[in-house]
Amino acid sequence: MALILPLRGFTPEIGEGTFLAENATVVGDVVIGRECSVWFNTVLRGDVNSIRIGDRVNIQDGSVLHTLYQKSTIEIGNDVSVGHNVTLHGCKIHDLALIGMGAIVMDDAEVGEGALVAAGSVVLSRTKIGPHEMWAGAPAKFVKMMEPEKSRELNEKIARNYLFYSRWYTDPE
Repeated sequence: MALILPLRGFTPEIGEGTFLAENATVVGDVVIGRECSVWFNTVLRGDVNSIRIGDRVNIQDGSVLHTLYQKSTIEIGNDVSVGHNVTLHGCKIHDLALIGMGAIVMDDAEVGEGALVAAGSVVLSRTKIGPHEMWAGAPAKFVKMMEPEKSRELNEKIARNYLFYSRWYTDPE
């Protein structure tokens, strides 16, 4: 069973149909929406400020979500995919965005609807990534515009796939 720790008067809220891997850690001021998945060795540390996660979000293995005390929060929209070993620190991720494996998104950065942050990228503090933009590199830079329908199709497919995978762990065979 996942480690769910109340802290500083906050108890994490977990939405209906959400899968938490047995060694995921969720601490403090964290609200997770419906039909999400939080995978192995992932840490959602709402100890110093809030973390808000929409519906059908998958946060893949080894990712860390944290904030700055009294300065930054994390907001994640619906149908967002956060790849393996991602660090999100005090940032905002809009609906249908995809954060590639090993990426880092820093405080007060914002990733627009349907945007894609490529694997291994470093999105610096206060960077604003627009809707349907692809960014890559360290530091991350604009690469190209994504076609909105293709972006939506890809990101919804990944979100559905992770919901499907999570059922392997929760539904009896």
